[in-house]
Amino acid sequence: MGENGFTKTLIDHCLFIKRLSNNDFVILLLYVDDMLIVGKNMNTIKELKCQLSKAFKMKDLESARYITGMEIKRDRARGRLWLSQEKYIHKVLARFNMESSKSVSSPLGAHFKLSSKICDNVGGNVQDMEKVPYASAIGSLMYAMLCIRPDIAYSVGLEPLMYAYAMEGDLDSKKSTSGYLFTFVGGAISWQSKLQRCVALSTTEAEYIAITECCKELLWLKRFFEEIGIDQKRFTILCDSQSAIHLSKNPSLHSKSKHIQVRYHWIRDVIEEKQVFIEKVHTCDNGADMMTKVLPKGKHDTCCAIAGLDTVPAPLPY
Repeated sequence: MGENGFTKTLIDHCLFIKRLSNNDFVILLLYVDDMLIVGKNMNTIKELKCQLSKAFKMKDLESARYITGMEIKRDRARGRLWLSQEKYIHKVLARFNMESSKSVSSPLGAHFKLSSKICDNVGGNVQDMEKVPYASAIGSLMYAMLCIRPDIAYSVGLEPLMYAYAMEGDLDSKKSTSGYLFTFVGGAISWQSKLQRCVALSTTEAEYIAITECCKELLWLKRFFEEIGIDQKRFTILCDSQSAIHLSKNPSLHSKSKHIQVRYHWIRDVIEEKQVFIEKVHTCDNGADMMTKVLPKGKHDTCCAIAGLDTVPAPLPY
């Protein structure tokens, strides 16, 4: 790639970029033996393919349709693009004998309160339950969640608790769940749902820790954008907790936050240096809620819309 004028980005060593005149560029993403090439000029892309084919054996699949199990769908007339795992999801349904399952409006019912205490009420004995491939089912769901389905991130994180007995969750460990959702030009590009490392002593503290985790990912994305030439002047975190926002901007509140691990106070320096900004968003418009809690259908649909998800996704074996 270097011989062809490409530069390996520092933020991701599998991403190469070549800048040309008139703001033209070519971006190549390498994943094992698969490549995705993006550029403004089709002739430039064809020239690159020709150069690469001289260096090693390769197969040109023309416009990308599949990558790592994801189908790429386009609507060129409206300038829209989707990622789909419909075929993969149907294979998962078939594998676990759920082809005829009915779809549901949200990943998990709001009335469910899962903890290890309810395991004895699931039915059957432990030996019978051990014969069911729960780990495989959760792993299959996790792949879909990581690729295209941020809406099931929270429920997938709870499902091992429901079935595997030994997993810890919110009701047992008392730890809160941090969640974030990043969107760009109308679609989700990064998301996470994860138990926090420590037990928060208040809702404000839990939100403060979540903001810090979100900020770490935002700085990575900021550097990524800079390396590929996307000029965005302002990077903003939206949070629905006014008290957490105040805590992140006001170092003078030491008496109320001195028990919080020092690593989480790093966000104050980032905000003071104006590397990122933090603003209040109404709870009804917080798309990250589906990463941290069970939601009613209306709010779940709102979060899906914010993430750019299809309003009628394929059913999943929840």
